[in-house]
Amino acid sequence: MKYDFTIIVPLYNEEDNISRLEKELGDYLKVASKKTAVLFVNDGSKDKSQELLEKICKNNEAFSFLQFTKNCGLSTAIKAGFDHVNTPLVGYIDADLQTSPQDFNLLLEHIEDYDLVTGVRSNRKDSFVKNMSSKIANGIRRAFTNDGMDDTGCPLKVIKTEYAKRIPMFKGLHRFLPAMILLQHGKIIQIPVQHFPRMAGQAKFGLWNRLFGPLVDCFAYLWMKKKYINYQVAKKE
Repeated sequence: MKYDFTIIVPLYNEEDNISRLEKELGDYLKVASKKTAVLFVNDGSKDKSQELLEKICKNNEAFSFLQFTKNCGLSTAIKAGFDHVNTPLVGYIDADLQTSPQDFNLLLEHIEDYDLVTGVRSNRKDSFVKNMSSKIANGIRRAFTNDGMDDTGCPLKVIKTEYAKRIPMFKGLHRFLPAMILLQHGKIIQIPVQHFPRMAGQAKFGLWNRLFGPLVDCFAYLWMKKKYINYQVAKKE
């Protein structure tokens, strides 16, 4: 069966969310504006996530999975997803479902004119510390990258796959996806999306991951920007 869009779902120890993922993603597939598949990337979970994933993938032909041998981190899980999709469009959503798959249709409305469409979380349902650290980190990153994005940590994005596959990923780079599309002279836009409290499982990022880690990553991005190779072929025989 041919699909036009693949949703990557990175997850680590999310056994309490698997049944909700099955239902909400299944519901979205029925109303998706593009023919959609789902690729779960199990980032070395130590709970029952893999067992539950295999069960729901067996029950739905649009669901598939990758399982890592060990925990490698969110950026690696996203890159693995990019490496393994073969649809023209790719997106991702966090397994905690603090954003809704239904909002992919809002992003897909703009993907013809842009190369990356990212959500920006409206009325965030996170703690004060999490919101403030995220706001500060976004401000620092925006100053380094000039990407104009207010919420690159929003786990709801759609990208043209040809651009996604050219991103030279490193750990922490999931926060710089819009900037990396700009390095390819691509076009980006942000669209408001819904945000919900986490219903189950544990957050995987603390203050260091949200604030100090991204500051260090900004210097890695600047090095990559200086060294980035970008070309277009004029003719080929």
